[in-house]
Amino acid sequence: MPTVTVLQGPRSVELKRQLVARITDSFVDTLGVPAETVQVWIQETAPDSWGQGGTLTADR
Repeated sequence: MPTVTVLQGPRSVELKRQLVARITDSFVDTLGVPAETVQVWIQETAPDSWGQGGTLTADR
């Protein structure tokens, strides 16, 4: 059972639906696993709670 974790900033529900569908399709097409076995976990973090390159994302 493949499990994928996506760490990202907040996105709309529609974008998350598309992301989950495309990730699932990729596993089905590449590995031949049944779609119902693919789990996608989306963990969203607010821009003021993470940074990159020494800068808080909210300050970019």
